[in-house]
Amino acid sequence: MEDKLTKKDIGFRVTELRKRKGLSQEDLAKSVQISRSSLTQIELGNRGVDVLELHKLSLQLGFSLDEFMSEDFELSPDFVFDDSPSLAKKERISDPLFQVEKCKNVLLYLLERCAGKPNVGETVLNKLLYFADFNYYELYEEHLTGAKYRKLPFGPVPSQLDTLIQQMIEKEHLQRVKTVYRGYAQTRFLPLVKADLKELKASETEVIDRVIEQMSDWSAAAISQYSHKDMPWIASKEGEIINYELAFYREAPFSVRNYGEENEEQ
Repeated sequence: MEDKLTKKDIGFRVTELRKRKGLSQEDLAKSVQISRSSLTQIELGNRGVDVLELHKLSLQLGFSLDEFMSEDFELSPDFVFDDSPSLAKKERISDPLFQVEKCKNVLLYLLERCAGKPNVGETVLNKLLYFADFNYYELYEEHLTGAKYRKLPFGPVPSQLDTLIQQMIEKEHLQRVKTVYRGYAQTRFLPLVKADLKELKASETEVIDRVIEQMSDWSAAAISQYSHKDMPWIASKEGEIINYELAFYREAPFSVRNYGEENEEQ
């Protein structure tokens, strides 16, 4: 079935047909009896579609299999995957470039605001950084720190962070402290220098502040459980790098972008 079309071709076509029908991912996934995360992977071109699934999709989206698989299908090969027309206005770079200095200053800024809270150990810090990065990408289609997050059992973890933190400790920008919080061993980090706010845009500090306001008082267990319900986590495979593009598949309460208002402006 996929000899003529790539998984990405099929994903693009399913995405556009779903939008034209005015269906949400959740509605279509229920109709074809697959999980929403599976449909997300199909639309992203990361998962194949078997004959039975394609038949169910054809019934819900109103296309014939011959038409759908034809090279003359009406969709342009340059169609940009997106849940909002406004997001196709510019090309996004979903594969991030890690910005070391930016990440240092984001960490210091987070710790300046939160290090005094007894719940903010390594786990909470990782999740605050994750939500700051993915919320910023969803809002502005640009990377905040460019950190790559891997799906691990305890939640999304930035893969470059350990090395960066060790460098900051050696330069005496951070101090690592081992403590006990509510009967559990905890690793905490104390800032020894201030963040260089000239390195952070107003839009960046605003997103970070919102994350801090919402989540910085949560326990490690609470913020980890919350991250496990976020679509980028749900749609990723265990151990793999989480694709930033999945932020555009979020729904309430995770989505931070008001797509409805954007569509009204078109």
